[in-house]
Amino acid sequence: MSKDLFDLTGKTAVVTGGGGVLCRTMAADLASCGAKVAILDLRKDAATCVADEIKAAGGEAIGVECNVLNKESIEAACAEVLAAFGSGIDILINGAGGNSPKATTSKERLMPEDLGEAIEGVKTFFDLDPDGVSFVFNLNFLGTLLPTQVFGKEMARTGGGVILNVSSMNAFRPLTKIPAYSAAKAGISNFTQWLATHFATVNIRVNAIAPGFFLTDQNRFLLTEEGTGALTERGKTIIAHTPMGRFGTPEDLSGTLRWLVSDASGFVTGIVVPVDGGFSAFSGV
Repeated sequence: MSKDLFDLTGKTAVVTGGGGVLCRTMAADLASCGAKVAILDLRKDAATCVADEIKAAGGEAIGVECNVLNKESIEAACAEVLAAFGSGIDILINGAGGNSPKATTSKERLMPEDLGEAIEGVKTFFDLDPDGVSFVFNLNFLGTLLPTQVFGKEMARTGGGVILNVSSMNAFRPLTKIPAYSAAKAGISNFTQWLATHFATVNIRVNAIAPGFFLTDQNRFLLTEEGTGALTERGKTIIAHTPMGRFGTPEDLSGTLRWLVSDASGFVTGIVVPVDGGFSAFSGV
């Protein structure tokens, strides 16, 4: 296969949540393939930091403040990207997302003793904060839908493009403790298929990447002990159920990313690709 299939020279790529652990690496990888990259993040300083790193490595990038839950903010970001790069939008990575402790149970299963008086430090399913659950759904689902409305419209106007959503292992089988995040990511996988069908006639391909277990700012509190960094029991269980025996590194996503956003996958749309060290293949026995 020709290496030219993976060349992104002249393409404009937008990465939401670009200041995060995984998406900053995605942004840098797109730039290394020749793309002009706009890093969008709620934290302008984080976006600018990533852009500066890319420019220091010889790439072309800008950092843009953007709230993916506010359409006016996204529209302003789109205008800023177009003004800076002077071209249409070719690639959109919907990377903004995450979980919240307010939408997370303390235990994996509800026990009879949990039905009595409240126990300090124990949050059951019945104690989940509706606002916390709403935040998780909004951040993951609306935080994908709204940028797709804005940047996808620009793509449709200018001849097409590629959208890559970020799903999760939770979308295949829900994980314990995090019902809102699991349901929201399942929605992302379904939405990816819906968009792929809806946008096919305007030359926009839509796929999703489903990372396995990577340590991020959103899940570190569940997988490692604060202060020591030692694995929690949950972290140990995940490693035991990952055939490759480790957490993923951000660079592990690069090959799949390059394939899905480039001409190398020109006839691929509507799929969700696990990058999980074998987690989804292992039955636990």
